[in-house]
Amino acid sequence: MTEATPRSIEEFRLEENSPRPGTGVLVVHGAVDLHVAGELRDHLTALSDKNSALVVDLTEVTFADSMALGVLLGALKRARSREQLLRLVVPHSELRRTFELTLLDRVFDLDSTLDESLAEIAAAEWSIREARRTSEGGLEG
Repeated sequence: MTEATPRSIEEFRLEENSPRPGTGVLVVHGAVDLHVAGELRDHLTALSDKNSALVVDLTEVTFADSMALGVLLGALKRARSREQLLRLVVPHSELRRTFELTLLDRVFDLDSTLDESLAEIAAAEWSIREARRTSEGGLEG
């Protein structure tokens, strides 16, 4: 008789990087629950203070509870109040299902890859610049 091997649960950790000026990426690893929600919130706040666009990469997340979702909602509310962009990378069906069941897939911009998130941010920033340019009379008719 063989025993099923449990899915390995990686310890919670965070990695920050900035693939281009003004865009901060927070890569989240492991289980995100009430015990680490404060640390996640603090990192998101600090990243928001330094950037105009944020990506939270949840590719390596093994578990997220309601506190984790609440922290992400708080980050989205803060980003919107500052007119910042926020996208989430959620490639795995298990975690994506959590967003769907809670209807948060209608609230957050969810992408399957980091590259997809970065491309969406670049396109949105271009649209914003063009809209500002047009409203300031930058286009001659």
